[in-house]
Amino acid sequence: MSLRRQIALAAAVAVAAVAVAVAVTGYVSTRSHEIGEIKSELRDRAAPAVQDHARPRNERGGEPGGGAAGRGRGFQEPPPPAFGGAQGYFQVVEPDASVSAGGQLPVTGAVLRLARQGAGSLFYDAHVNGTHIEVYAVWDPGDHHVIEVALPLTGVDSVLNHLLVPYGLLIGGGILFALLLGFTISHAALRPIDRFLRQTEAVTAELERPRRLEETGASELRRLAASFNRTLDALERSIEAQRHLVADASHELRTPLAALRSNVQIFLDSERLPPEERAGLQQSILAELDELTQIVADVVELARGSTPSEGREAIELDTVVREAVDRAQRRAPGLRFQLELESTVIDGAPDRVGRAVANVIDNARKWSPPNGEIDVQLIAGTLTVRDHGPGFSEHDLPHVFDRFYRAPDARRLPGSGLGLAIVRQAAQAHGGQAEAANAADGGAVVKVSFGVPLSPENRSNAPGDGLRGASAPAL
Repeated sequence: MSLRRQIALAAAVAVAAVAVAVAVTGYVSTRSHEIGEIKSELRDRAAPAVQDHARPRNERGGEPGGGAAGRGRGFQEPPPPAFGGAQGYFQVVEPDASVSAGGQLPVTGAVLRLARQGAGSLFYDAHVNGTHIEVYAVWDPGDHHVIEVALPLTGVDSVLNHLLVPYGLLIGGGILFALLLGFTISHAALRPIDRFLRQTEAVTAELERPRRLEETGASELRRLAASFNRTLDALERSIEAQRHLVADASHELRTPLAALRSNVQIFLDSERLPPEERAGLQQSILAELDELTQIVADVVELARGSTPSEGREAIELDTVVREAVDRAQRRAPGLRFQLELESTVIDGAPDRVGRAVANVIDNARKWSPPNGEIDVQLIAGTLTVRDHGPGFSEHDLPHVFDRFYRAPDARRLPGSGLGLAIVRQAAQAHGGQAEAANAADGGAVVKVSFGVPLSPENRSNAPGDGLRGASAPAL
């Protein structure tokens, strides 16, 4: 069901409920008023008979024993044959359930209890000979029986029946009016949304260079347009970033692919080369393949973006750092590593964290002088790696975490310029950050964090099957 129909239906239901409530309230209040007047008349009709019988018999006249003659002066007996008399229809009910001669009123169980209890009064309605009547039964303390007085409800029923037509028209007309009003309101209310929808459809059809929506109209529509424009901004930035990634990757892949192609072509005629040149050519081909594989792996890693990773678990970050240092030590036996590692547990993706830590350590290894020293600290969840190499130039410092950015001095070294970009992306994916600076006494300093470390009481609740380190692919 469309939103327009839902609004119209909701309005119709609301108005119909109000119309029904008004009609029912009016009907019930009118009936209560009319029945109340009938009951008041019945009390007035019964009062003289009860008062007359409440006097002593010698004051009422007639035989001391009472009897029909004395009783007749208090009320009409036998009762009249119809229920429309001005004085009402009277009937006497004795405690033994006998009634006055010619009595037509029904004797209910409540009336019999009233006659046997000898006190009280009650009202009830009944249908006698096709006539709807209201009956008032009251205990007569003088003659010890119940006097019943009845008046017809024909007039009341007629009034109520005549009310059914206008109230029915009120309900039906209210529903029709509500439907018409609901469709009118829904059309007017949804007109700005229809216009907004047409604009968004036109914008999404131009995703190559999407224009922005006008932030005009009601406050809700302005907020919606602003939110949509922010979404378009994020989408455009994402598309632009992917384009740059593809363009940069294709540019970086040209060099190793061209060198690999050249070396393979030479290798096809390698039988004419001396053995030592053939061996060198084979090593060159393997090196180019390794570089190409590394670039592809780095591009795939960057394509994952900075969104939170799946498969997160509790990771001993100090163990990850120590393993990365051990691998770097094996590659550069002459380097000295000074470690200061606090026990740190984080919630993260082991592969992304391990690769980021390995890249930071490897970057320091590449720029350290022979037999140099690298300081590695892990304090308060922040990994700080400092080498004693040349450091970053002031021109390069703002760009060290950019993808495929390589300083002029770094172009002679192996690599694709993606290592530190992967570090920053992994840090952001875990709610942390990465920073680069120069030490005051020389050398580069890289700091990276992976979010707030887990407290001891929260480590057991972290996802995964227990604490463990993370491994990274060999660089």
